[in-house]
Amino acid sequence: MTRVLVVTAVDLEARGLARHLGLARVAGCDWPHYRGGALDLVCAGPRATHLEARCAEVESASLVISAGVCGALSPDLAEGDLVVPESVVAATRRLATVALPELRRAGTLVTVEEIVATPEQKARLWVETGALACDMESAPILEWAAKRGLRAAVVRGVSDRASRGVSPDLAAVVEPDGRVRTARAVRVVLSRPRAIPEAMMLMTGTNAALKSVAAALGRVARARA
Repeated sequence: MTRVLVVTAVDLEARGLARHLGLARVAGCDWPHYRGGALDLVCAGPRATHLEARCAEVESASLVISAGVCGALSPDLAEGDLVVPESVVAATRRLATVALPELRRAGTLVTVEEIVATPEQKARLWVETGALACDMESAPILEWAAKRGLRAAVVRGVSDRASRGVSPDLAAVVEPDGRVRTARAVRVVLSRPRAIPEAMMLMTGTNAALKSVAAALGRVARARA
């Protein structure tokens, strides 16, 4: 069996993918870590801050997949659409991904340092990079894998269209370790009532994205069982 290390940014992504894929929580871990069949699923935090500490001990993985949600830059993408890029760009770097026979690769994804908060910022990023979508983790995950001689790919689902951004206050409910703080989310809603429909739309898009990603990961896992 070929083991696959799947890395997400947020606890919500890890739990959602684990639920769809039927993975069990690994006992004794202080962070979200799930396992089942060929898959090891680990939450490394936003910007993959905890990647080294949380993934270095996963044994025998020969393939690393950056998985979770992404924001659409191309107007042609809708919530739930799958993004499996041929390359990832970040600043002046361009990183190639490996082909997964079970999935069709196309286009580019850009890894950004900060939340892309408005449709105008998304449009500018699309024009500047030509990328289909953006995230905040794939570039460091690919670089981490390359340093260890591991093959790496990206499998992301669109959680928000190019016509919608993610407000900074909603993005801030995610802690650096990847956990979503419920109390902070409640404060955002109380201070800005318009955050309620925004959060509902984002959650709906996130659920659709994770369902698509889980289906894709399932195909990858079955091919390596």
